[in-house]
Amino acid sequence: MPSAPKWVFDTLDLFISKIPCVTIDDTAYLSPSIKQFRLKGDFKNLQFPVGAFFDVRVSDTDARRYTVAHINEEKDKLVLIIHLHGKGCGSDYMHQLKTGDTIRLNNPRTEQKYYDETAKKIVFFGDETSLALACSFLPIVKKNKLPIRFIFELDEENKLVPGLLGLENSIIYSKNNLFEDATWIREHLTILNSENWQNAYYVLTGNVKSVQTFRKVIKSKTTAKIKHHGYWLDGKKGL
Repeated sequence: MPSAPKWVFDTLDLFISKIPCVTIDDTAYLSPSIKQFRLKGDFKNLQFPVGAFFDVRVSDTDARRYTVAHINEEKDKLVLIIHLHGKGCGSDYMHQLKTGDTIRLNNPRTEQKYYDETAKKIVFFGDETSLALACSFLPIVKKNKLPIRFIFELDEENKLVPGLLGLENSIIYSKNNLFEDATWIREHLTILNSENWQNAYYVLTGNVKSVQTFRKVIKSKTTAKIKHHGYWLDGKKGL
């Protein structure tokens, strides 16, 4: 529910329980448009599978969805990574938040099953909107010693961010519609032709058009299992 009348959100706020006393412990700009939040609270009785998210009310009539990037073993601190694209109330709201502020959070939710327990190798694709989800894979792949490759299409100012987040084995491409070109993908992504990655598990997120095109190429060249979920589409609000 990205947008709704004010009375709808007010009613939901009355009936949906909130996590008490969540404060912003620290913030950092990893780039001009990527902001990291460390939140402090009591999250011990909550579950955070890969892809868990919060729906945050960012105005009287709008909510935005933010994926949990990391939570510590004590379950009292967690990390959000936000793309400030500068085009709406979500970016404005997250930009103005600072250390010491409180934030109202509902219990985390999951609607997509991103991690496949049968996966032996993982290829993750996305853009700035996918960075938090990519980070949420790290504890599982490290625990299970799974090979993983990250492929990102990013704006120039964000090309160093995966490294800052510890997303090793990342291949970074400029965000200039390359992944909307099936011919380019076939000719330039060598991983699709590697025997070692023919049966990998692909997770495709981010730009809807990139996800759709990349998925078609993968299906034509490999026997890989694919999980795909487009996060945004030009001209469509709140996707």
